[in-house]
Amino acid sequence: MLVDSHCHLDYFNQPGEQAEVIARAVAAGVSEMVSIGVTLAQSREILAIAEAHENVWACVGVHPNHAADVLPVVEPEVLAKLAEHPKVIGIGESGLDYFYDKAPKDVQEQNFRANIRAARLAGMPICIHARDADEDIARILREEREGGHFEFLLHCFSSSRWLAEQAMELGGYFSFSGIITFPKGEAVREVAAMVPADRILVETDSPYLAPAPYRGKRNEPAYTAYTAAKLAEVRGLSEEALAALTTRNFRTLFPKAAS
Repeated sequence: MLVDSHCHLDYFNQPGEQAEVIARAVAAGVSEMVSIGVTLAQSREILAIAEAHENVWACVGVHPNHAADVLPVVEPEVLAKLAEHPKVIGIGESGLDYFYDKAPKDVQEQNFRANIRAARLAGMPICIHARDADEDIARILREEREGGHFEFLLHCFSSSRWLAEQAMELGGYFSFSGIITFPKGEAVREVAAMVPADRILVETDSPYLAPAPYRGKRNEPAYTAYTAAKLAEVRGLSEEALAALTTRNFRTLFPKAAS
């Protein structure tokens, strides 16, 4: 069975829709999924989804595009307290996004560091959004590691080989999305082929980034299977072996989901 390590189930908000999406995922072999927080308020709201579905977990955090929505930035202790909820297994997503540039870079950095410190306080991994900010992502990760260890996952990996190498040195994890199936996804496929086997996960980032053959349509957790199939091809594994590997890695990175 597969795990969709990153989706946004609260975006499926029509009556009964979440239950239908989850049921389709299970039918497609996706046994569990993680719904991700992007603001503090929304992070609190997604807990109800996780509570309502045994096979849904949650992460709580503030996305870089929302870093300036509420100032000052979130206190690490607030997120760490929220992470005490039994269905919360990680912090995030947080990080840096210089492509959309919806918040000043200094505010994004303050927010990212606050989320990292929350992860350290909670003893949980942080799910990282990295877009057009490779050097600053690597710098902040190294600087924050000096303050104490924390595990991290570069979600929906679409950054440079250089950032992948930096993250590998720090023992980071990598999650691959539908981008790996895109015709122009060769650079991502090259990274997917080189990172350590015990550090790879799969995700949808749904409702975004639907893999082939659904590209351009709304994504959903059931389509994790298409991304996993492509990743298996890239890694030279059977689909069954890839599913077992990524699920094992998921439980290693998120031990609360294994208890």
